[in-house]
Amino acid sequence: MKVYKRQKIQVYVVLSILLVVVMFPVYYAFVMATLSDKDSYSFPPKFLPSFHLIQNMREAWKSAKMGRLMFNSAFIAIVVALAKIVFSILAAFAFTYFGDFKGKYLFFSLILITHMLPLPVRLLPTYDLMKAFKWVNTYYALTVPFFASATGTLLFRQLFLTVPGSLADAARIDGAGPMRFLWHVLLPLSKTNMGALFLIEFNYIWNEYLWPLIITTTPEMRVVQIGIKMLLASEAQAADWNVIMAGTIMAMLPPLVMLLIFQKTFMEGFSMKEEK
Repeated sequence: MKVYKRQKIQVYVVLSILLVVVMFPVYYAFVMATLSDKDSYSFPPKFLPSFHLIQNMREAWKSAKMGRLMFNSAFIAIVVALAKIVFSILAAFAFTYFGDFKGKYLFFSLILITHMLPLPVRLLPTYDLMKAFKWVNTYYALTVPFFASATGTLLFRQLFLTVPGSLADAARIDGAGPMRFLWHVLLPLSKTNMGALFLIEFNYIWNEYLWPLIITTTPEMRVVQIGIKMLLASEAQAADWNVIMAGTIMAMLPPLVMLLIFQKTFMEGFSMKEEK
């Protein structure tokens, strides 16, 4: 019993140390966001918060026009996350319940292969395609290229495979068509997976920097990650790190809110998988 308690204490100590290591950069960014211009360059650095957070946030909001940028990021992230869920569910439904079409496994393998291609490899052809469509510097270019999701298709396909085939047969005997079966049977079973995928994809798109930087040409179409970069001064001037960190804290808030909203659904998805 004593050995078990000792091991448990050791595990908690290690986890506490790792938590401090992971959370310290976030804490220091918050502290920096509360400092004045003079204190942000003080040495040794300050590790306790001050009282300039609201002032720094106002300056960051005004300097980088964070309101417009945060709206762009939120709009793009929500649209892409919802579209990924819709297309992933439809693709997984087709691969699971329509097994008669030829080349099913070939097409599914091709979908999985696309997941292995990193974004930089696809930048040039995707940009050329957006230019051909005349979508450069539009919301179409910021959203449509991300609609397909190999991860989401695999996630929902694996879920649908766990649904007994007798349930689909019973629905077919009762006169329910494929879309009705999807709407009334499969979608209610997929709520936790939809919540988990929405949270993952929202955070992924919210943090996207490279593609919006390439495909947008006007300040009105920029996203919040580019706005943080815009807060950096030129090489001839010293950077206002307190203002930059205040902008960073504001950029962190929407993903944090989404995490709090979908935390229960996200964890229920993992608990259901463990039970299975």
